[in-house]
Amino acid sequence: MEDLDAAARLREICLSLPEAVEKPFGGHTAPSYRVRDKLFVMTTEDGLTMMFKGGPGVQEALVAEDPERFFVPAYVGHKGWVGARLNVDQDWDEIAELVEDSYRLIAPKRLAALLTQRRGEAGGAPATA
Repeated sequence: MEDLDAAARLREICLSLPEAVEKPFGGHTAPSYRVRDKLFVMTTEDGLTMMFKGGPGVQEALVAEDPERFFVPAYVGHKGWVGARLNVDQDWDEIAELVEDSYRLIAPKRLAALLTQRRGEAGGAPATA
């Protein structure tokens, strides 16, 4: 039940971003989230972990600060992606910020700017293009 709850929370966070869609990666069935067909969040088949793109130094800082929650993922870790365990207590506000940062690194500048503008309105109506 906890895993489903984590998956539902992650889906809500990801799909709230401009033009974000859920689409599995490759031949996998696990949810992955994309903007303009570029991945910004991936999950594992077992639903126990997620990966997101981190800016310079983010991966190292998160893993050093809390290795129970964060790790360097196989295959994409060398490209700055960060792994987060979903089967441990997570700070979902922090996860939402990290997902938004990943989105900003991947999304076209216009869409990233929409997110920044929308967040700046602090609860106002979402910005439109």
